[in-house]
Amino acid sequence: MKRRDFLKSAAVASAAMIVPRHVLGRGMIPPSSKLNLAGIGVGGVGKSYLENLESEAIIALCDVDLEYAKPVFEKYPQARRFQDFREMLDAMPEIDGVVIGTPDHTHTVIAMEALRRHKHVYCAKPMTRTIAESRALTAMAKQTGVATQMSIQMNALEDHRLLAEWIEDGAIGDVHEVHIWSNRPIWPQGIERPQEIPSTPPSLDWGLWIGPAPFRPYHPAYHPFKFRGWHDFGTGALGDMGCHQFDPVVKALKLEQPTSIFAGSTQLFEETYPQAAIIHYDFPRRENRRAVKVTWYDGGLKPERPYELEPEREFGEWNGGILWIGDKGKMLSDATGQSPRLLPESRMKSFKRPPKKLPRSIGHYEEWIAACKGGAAAGADFAYGGPLTELVLLGNIAVRLQKRLYWDGTTKEFINDNEANKYLAEPYHNGWSL
Repeated sequence: MKRRDFLKSAAVASAAMIVPRHVLGRGMIPPSSKLNLAGIGVGGVGKSYLENLESEAIIALCDVDLEYAKPVFEKYPQARRFQDFREMLDAMPEIDGVVIGTPDHTHTVIAMEALRRHKHVYCAKPMTRTIAESRALTAMAKQTGVATQMSIQMNALEDHRLLAEWIEDGAIGDVHEVHIWSNRPIWPQGIERPQEIPSTPPSLDWGLWIGPAPFRPYHPAYHPFKFRGWHDFGTGALGDMGCHQFDPVVKALKLEQPTSIFAGSTQLFEETYPQAAIIHYDFPRRENRRAVKVTWYDGGLKPERPYELEPEREFGEWNGGILWIGDKGKMLSDATGQSPRLLPESRMKSFKRPPKKLPRSIGHYEEWIAACKGGAAAGADFAYGGPLTELVLLGNIAVRLQKRLYWDGTTKEFINDNEANKYLAEPYHNGWSL
């Protein structure tokens, strides 16, 4: 073949691999193209999401607090800047996907609007602030067929799969008890609403920050960062870390709906989560597996140290841990299921590791990018992240009521408890709706 003919053939072959967007249809991005991404809520955790998505084109940034977001605006000077996500979506139809890093109470209104416009969605955990919101987003994501991912980054790591394979292989027998603890909260909880009314920073659109929550004047007790401790805005310690920490437990033990939840805590306050809590979940038998009791601890509380753990070894990591108890032994992992070890350490020397059977991940952010371009669904898409979020939010309801609640996994309601059921959905304010 002559060189001219070879180059012509190569050009034709390459062109065939680069598929124009209009050929694929609305919302479909060819693998050869970069995604046009927009960050919404970039001053806080959203900036770390964008840093992991820099392989794509970051074309727009939106934050209600222009000063808080200033370092991110400066990092991506090519991106257009907005305060209102609705104005951004109207002005830039070329956006392929949105990356949401706002406080919990605005996740749903933003994600729902993006889904309606057939934009792919990456959303901070927990996916929503209420269970009704989670169901609505999960249903809309399924209806639109766009790519979604909730920000539980460890879901993609190797040790998640190793841990599940060890348990499936019977490394500690049939697991019937799990203890999860966290170093959260690392923000104020168990406090009253402040009475003073400071002036609102000129860089902040407070009405947009409040969004669908009941209106109250600006105060630095809410923004920046401290929103998590307030019922109207956040989901507390459990909401912050529960999706990360329940993830390996749900995956390894194939847990679905609990049958009951009971919680105790330090002093309750009307508007904020308590300083510390213990929450017990009961899960029924699954196929040939025993019923499981899962207990969550926060605010410095943790389970009793297992006697099998050597005195010189730390019980968990700086941010918490997970203790797995089976009928043939115990296992300890870090707070998000990484670095699993059988107890005592001497058991690791004789432990025969089972073959790797579960599919491995290409990476948390890479999964979402690939899904946006027509690949397989991401590992923490809304079909998975929605039910996981709901599981966490059930615990928060139990904390508020301080009584044993019985849950019907079929109807998705508390059994004969209207007081608890009223927390499944809460009204929107200030003209917002889904």
